[in-house]
Amino acid sequence: MRAPYLRSFSLILAVALLSACGGKDDKAAADATAASSALPVSLAPAQQQTMARTVLVSGPVTAYEEMQLGVEISGQRVTALLVDVGQWVKQGQVLLQVDHRTLDSELAQADASLRQAQASQELARMNYERSAKLAAQQLISESSLDELRASRINAEAQTSTARAARDAAKLRRDFADLRAPADGLISKRLVQPGQVVSAGTELLRLIRDGRLEWRAELPENQLADVAVGNTVELPYAGQVVSGRIRAVTPGVDGQTRTGTIYADLPAPGPLKQGIYVDGLIVTGDGPVLTIPTAAIVQRDGHNYVFTVNDKQQATRHRVSTGQAVQGRTAILEGLKAGDQVVVDGAGFLGEGDRVRVVAATKAAAR
Repeated sequence: MRAPYLRSFSLILAVALLSACGGKDDKAAADATAASSALPVSLAPAQQQTMARTVLVSGPVTAYEEMQLGVEISGQRVTALLVDVGQWVKQGQVLLQVDHRTLDSELAQADASLRQAQASQELARMNYERSAKLAAQQLISESSLDELRASRINAEAQTSTARAARDAAKLRRDFADLRAPADGLISKRLVQPGQVVSAGTELLRLIRDGRLEWRAELPENQLADVAVGNTVELPYAGQVVSGRIRAVTPGVDGQTRTGTIYADLPAPGPLKQGIYVDGLIVTGDGPVLTIPTAAIVQRDGHNYVFTVNDKQQATRHRVSTGQAVQGRTAILEGLKAGDQVVVDGAGFLGEGDRVRVVAATKAAAR
């Protein structure tokens, strides 16, 4: 009875030993497979370095001063439109004319009335001077001289009235010609030849001196870092347009908690009124946290970086970025100094992917 029992025990022990050895081999094989399938990546630390501090914000390009032009008379028809959109004009240049035939007639009548009054004044003056000589010789009475003096004064008053009427008629005639109040660029036309216009109606728009500016709304925490004189860089059409902040609102809006900055732009330039562009405001130099630009992955319209946890798995972090200089990008939010971020291989990673940390050259070669 003992011999069969010993043989059975030995068989069971042998099977158990074989199973144990097989399990260890399977686990080792699985680990080897996982290691070979892990993506090789390289790491680099987030470091502090001196860099230009910047604020990134978007805003429109607008006219520094846009004048709305119109005539000061009503019910007249436009007879001549002498400019068009995009045309440069000089101060005093006639831009538009309305029908002025009636005004010309009124001006001619006022001129004639003035000349008539001046002739009457001259006659009254000469009569008075002759009578004054006769009165000195007691050849006419004092009462007659007083009447002539009154006639002279009345003639002078009539001349002044006629001159004022002539000036008013001339002013109304001048209103028929819409002239440029300053040098500038015609930015809009709201009238057609033959149109009957009213006083005060906007007919043309003029950008004074063709001068443009960039305006942007900044939250109060960023507005505190911006000052008059800061440089603004506006990338547009393959080039960077540089401007300078002219003014900053002294306070913020009570509802939006934002303030406005105004930046002068060079003229002429590629930027046009009305376009919306991103601007980088350079506020000065200072220490900022930076990482290699290659470590930043853009997905879903946001910037991300990857770190590696203790289980050799990739962990994704959303970051806020600043200026990029010489292959390194400033990190405003999302990391702290010393954090190791994935550089080579970051673009192929997803949350939880297994990785294998290697030297930078090896990861790049893979």
